[in-house]
Amino acid sequence: MGRTHLRRVRSGRRVTGSLELTELLTSTPPAAGSSLDARATPARDLGPRTPLSTSRRRHAVSLLWRLFVANGSVLVVALLLLSLSPITIDAPIEIGQLALLLAGFAMLLGLNLLLLRRVLAPLFRLTEAMTSVDPDRPGRRLSEADFPSSEGQALAHSFNGMLDRLESARRDAARTALAAQEAERLRVAQELHDEIGQTLTAVTIQAERAADSDPALAPEALRRVADAVRDSLDEVRRIARELRPEALDDLGLVNALIALCSRVDAQGGLRVRRDLQGGLPAMSRETELVIYRVAQESLTNALRHAEAATATVSLKSDSAVVTLTVSDDGKGMPDELPRTTAGVAGMRERALLVGGRLSIGSRQGQGTEVHLTVPVETDGS
Repeated sequence: MGRTHLRRVRSGRRVTGSLELTELLTSTPPAAGSSLDARATPARDLGPRTPLSTSRRRHAVSLLWRLFVANGSVLVVALLLLSLSPITIDAPIEIGQLALLLAGFAMLLGLNLLLLRRVLAPLFRLTEAMTSVDPDRPGRRLSEADFPSSEGQALAHSFNGMLDRLESARRDAARTALAAQEAERLRVAQELHDEIGQTLTAVTIQAERAADSDPALAPEALRRVADAVRDSLDEVRRIARELRPEALDDLGLVNALIALCSRVDAQGGLRVRRDLQGGLPAMSRETELVIYRVAQESLTNALRHAEAATATVSLKSDSAVVTLTVSDDGKGMPDELPRTTAGVAGMRERALLVGGRLSIGSRQGQGTEVHLTVPVETDGS
């Protein structure tokens, strides 16, 4: 009884062989991955990333071949069982024979599960490490040496590269935000000092002179003081509008854009045309502020840097997005400008905050077009 005999009665003949039993044991797929041991270790704080060399990654065994070897080992065990065990199977099968087959199948399934768990354990550790990454604790990286397969090492290398890019982008965004904040504070401080401060100083001197001069000249001096104070109030209102547009809170986005275009047009040097659609869908205050600030920054750039004669502000909407387009006929921008200036970087950051997308098209001597698309908010969002 050195080999397994398989007997099946068909048309009065007995067929002997081991092929049918082999197919029976190997045709059932392995157990679901939910029963695998998902024990994992947290990501290590390794400091600067030191990826494995390309040659070392090239010599790592592929995950495909590791799975092939694991399943091949199970098939080898099944083949040995068929070859060495004294089992006879009849048709129709008997209860004892069925129980024996089920026991062998369960054993092979458990062996396959054990091997697959061992092969896939690094991937479970990788998944656990990915979920444990904390943005507030930068510098944590995966060790590629913990992953024996070439796919695992490549995935760990790519994940570490993604963390490098995210941390770099976060540092750049924080740097840009701080620079923009300090620049805005400096601008407001200079305007308060140069405009309001000097005007109030002149008012103080005029008031003192009026108090010490001839009483008959006091009414004229007081009128000059009142005019100076009125000019200072206008400057304070202008600075307040730039910090937070009142029309946006009181009258809505379209009216705020109309006021912005009229104010820029009144400064001279740039003719501003409007193409603003009414009946916009409901938007949050943050989204309206982002659209307004992008329009404001675009018109400011066109006025100060583009040497443009005309600019057009267009606001459209459909069922999916709200689209703002600001174009001018100026000299255009250099290719590197959208990536280096704080103003353009600030517009991009604002667009990302509301899930929008900002694009800037510009050619030397052919003007610039700023295009912002913001998704329409729904009740379920």
